[in-house]
Parts: sequence; C-alpha cells; structure tokens
Amino acid sequence: MFANNSPVNEIIQWSKRLYDKGMSPGTSGNISIRTKDGILISASGCSLGDITKDDLVLIDYNGNLIKGTKKPSGEKIMHTEIYTLRDDIDAIIHCHCPLISAFAVAGVPIKKPILPDFVVLFNDVPVVPYYCPSSIELAQETGKAFKRRSAVLLKNHGVVVGATDLKTAFYKLEILRCYAEAYFGAEVLGGAKSISKKSVEEIKRLFIK
Repeated sequence: MFANNSPVNEIIQWSKRLYDKGMSPGTSGNISIRTKDGILISASGCSLGDITKDDLVLIDYNGNLIKGTKKPSGEKIMHTEIYTLRDDIDAIIHCHCPLISAFAVAGVPIKKPILPDFVVLFNDVPVVPYYCPSSIELAQETGKAFKRRSAVLLKNHGVVVGATDLKTAFYKLEILRCYAEAYFGAEVLGGAKSISKKSVEEIKRLFIK
C-alpha cells in the first residue's frame, strides 16, 4: 500500500521504540507525521510494537481517509487539530505511559522544576479536563493547550507530545518519563525538591535559545 519511504519507516521505527520502552502498552497510543500529501497516522486498534506499513493510513486535515485500507486512529481529530494550529509541529506522539499518565490520572500538571532537562524542554505540562477519547471536545481542548506548549496531559487518559520530528518528540517523552520516575522516587525519600528560581533562570539563559 505504501512504499518504504522515509515517513513510513520513521513511524515504524519510533513506534516500536515507544512500545519497547513500555510507554505504549497493548494497542494503546497513536503516532503521526505531517507530510506534503497529508497526515500519515497509525491505524485504529494496532499495536505500536508490531506495526507495519499496512497499519499506516494517510488522512487529510479533516480526518478523511486519502490512502490506506484500515480505519485511522480514533484520535485523528486531535492530531489534525494540533497540526492546523501549529505550523511548527510536524510529528505527534500520543501514548499511555503509566508513569506519566499517573499525573494525568491524579489531575496534577507537571511543572515543578526538579531536573535541568525538564526546565530546558518544558515550562509546564498542563492537564486538559477529561473528555471521552476520540471526541471533538477532547481534540479542541488539547489543541487550545498546545498553542503555547509542546506537551499536554489528558485527564484520566495519557499524554500528547508534539515536535518538529518523531525523534525529538520521542526524546521529549523520555525526559517526561525520567521526570516522573525521579519525582515519585524523591517523594518516597522525603519529597521532590525544586531547583532554585535563580538556578532555573540560569539554566534558561544558558540552554534555551
């Protein structure tokens, strides 16, 4: 159905890494890339761990199928909404990483500056109120939250990350998972302590261009 071109191979590569890292268990999660012909996105119900080119479909910015034999991911409207609002985002990963999703389930935004990498990549990661998965309401609210951010938590659901490419999006997710692991570990040991405001400003001055 699709030739073994770069966008196809890229989605397959990063989908499998996402699954192997335990960040997209079972058939959860979806992944997409903006292309010159539309949006290449994983199909509904497929596992990112054993995804093939036959599990990828091409849709337009209204979510209509252009090419492929399977049903697009149910979260297709969320992807199209973000791409429509953000010209600088060309790749999106939505997953149900348990450690990151714990913040979403608790309704707690990720914002405490406990690690330099987090300060460099994110200002904060807010929580979008709960809406039924695949709903227009969820897509619209997620899009609004993405106007000034590159990652958003979905209440009682999961996390969405956008970037210029899938490699960058994946590494951002890894930093968020690292944050979650460090946060929960520190809480057990007596509490996660923030980097000082002065140090946060220094980090931003040195590393954020």
